[in-house]
Amino acid sequence: MRWLRSRLRSPLLLACAALLVAACGSREVRPVAPVEIDPTPAPLPAPPPVRVGLALGGGAAKGFAHIGVIKMLEANGINVDVVAGTSAGSVVGAMYASGMDPFALQEHAVALDEASIRDVRLFSGGLLQGQKLQDYVNQQVGNRPIERLGKPFAAVATRLDTGERTVFVRGNTGQAVRASSAVPGVFEPARIGGHSYVDGGVSSPVPVDAARQLGADVVIAVDISTRASGIAPADMLGIVNQSIAIMGQRLGAEERRRADVLIRPEVNDIGPADFSQRARAIAQGERAALAALPQVRAAIARVQEQRAAALAPPPRDPEPVACERSWLQALNPLRTACP
Repeated sequence: MRWLRSRLRSPLLLACAALLVAACGSREVRPVAPVEIDPTPAPLPAPPPVRVGLALGGGAAKGFAHIGVIKMLEANGINVDVVAGTSAGSVVGAMYASGMDPFALQEHAVALDEASIRDVRLFSGGLLQGQKLQDYVNQQVGNRPIERLGKPFAAVATRLDTGERTVFVRGNTGQAVRASSAVPGVFEPARIGGHSYVDGGVSSPVPVDAARQLGADVVIAVDISTRASGIAPADMLGIVNQSIAIMGQRLGAEERRRADVLIRPEVNDIGPADFSQRARAIAQGERAALAALPQVRAAIARVQEQRAAALAPPPRDPEPVACERSWLQALNPLRTACP
């Protein structure tokens, strides 16, 4: 009986299998629509804009050259994002950071009366008190503190008790500029927060590092400091200014080398108190800035290229080359590669 059942069951299974094959073979196979792939590569993200910083050095009346530099940079499409200043550079820098355009700066320079920033005060640590300079700067910037100026700004001064460089990036703008401009022996030290401060040129003649701290990617440094010319100045202000400059030449050499572009207007023969040479100083600043424009553009382009390269996708590995092998070659274990 068991043998009979097995015999009957086998044809039945065969019949079922045949029906399944017939059913599958009779189904209509519909073509699948091809998936369209856009061959255009996805656009790369735009690199962040390059932030240009201006580091304006000290030099008393030579500081009018800074205005000429700013004029030529803006006239040639170089936008300055952050400004750092030492001494005379802090005066021009604060006014520029407040929103003044270069032509307004020049108008204020031409109209500047020395009496408006000179307040004689004997036996107080200096010939001048500095309060008038503080008031003048605050008036020009609309009595705004540093953190509310149009551009990020830093004024560099030197702590008298420790000799440390101090960078003011907030607070009373005029007071910070007064501290940065307090030439020893000429201005009495400025008192801020219980400390006394003197000219920033003592510790940082050209504030390149301060501009970096403000976020500058490219720093344009303007050096107007006095360089030894073989002639000793006769007036007291000239002696003090040149003494500080000589000390600052070696002190600031390393910091100047950290600038991307160094501009040196030819103002070495202008006296520190010679305000009558302001127009010539501005012209020398313009001339020096024009000569440095190729370096400025090259420095900006270099940073842009570095950022674009950093955002580019890594190179892809080459695709493997497919080749066809016959079934007979596939069966041969010794044939591991296509011929």
